[in-house]
Amino acid sequence: MKDWTTIQTRYLQDDLPIRLGGIAANLSRVKSFASHDANREAVVSLIEESKFFIEWTAGEADLDVAAELIELQIQLSRWQHAWDKIWPDKTQRQQVASTSSRWSQRVLELSGLLD
Repeated sequence: MKDWTTIQTRYLQDDLPIRLGGIAANLSRVKSFASHDANREAVVSLIEESKFFIEWTAGEADLDVAAELIELQIQLSRWQHAWDKIWPDKTQRQQVASTSSRWSQRVLELSGLLD
């Protein structure tokens, strides 16, 4: 089991743009890992970690960014809730990958790291 307190302490040392970049990177990994059956647990872990990252980040973001992060967190929670149905269905899993990719790009844009 992960030590979320230690992870949070380390995560919060980074500036907001870097934290947003970390969320974007996790979502990109979800996209990449979702194409292989053996990566189920890795994807589950990335989704869970991303939800924590959003929780720890949204409060420091401006209102518009926070609203988008909460929307993303809801999406991640929906996937978690339906995961046992999503993972064995390649079409649904591809939708998760595609949506993760779009969210990754959006969060990266919000981070300002591309400027």
